[in-house]
Amino acid sequence: MRDDDILIGSLMEDSWLTLEQVAAACSVDAAWLRRHIEEGLFPHAESVAGTWRFSGTSLLRARRMRQLERDFDAVPELAALMADLLEEMDALRERVRRSGVG
Repeated sequence: MRDDDILIGSLMEDSWLTLEQVAAACSVDAAWLRRHIEEGLFPHAESVAGTWRFSGTSLLRARRMRQLERDFDAVPELAALMADLLEEMDALRERVRRSGVG
């Protein structure tokens, strides 16, 4: 886990970001993010009164997906699958850390 991942998790836990804020934080245009939402690749994003809002977890997911697409020329669906696996690994690591094993 990188320092900025920890910062995102700590600061964004109870806060919400707009579509434009997430797009800017990921250095992508809003259309990239909208396409991924329409394809169902952001299960944690929610629309409230017609405005998309994202948690810190969604921001981390968007950054990971963008990096995978850019660095490995991955199609969005593969990048989303890898993001799912990385999220699961993060959750498992947290469970191990909390249990005091390892």
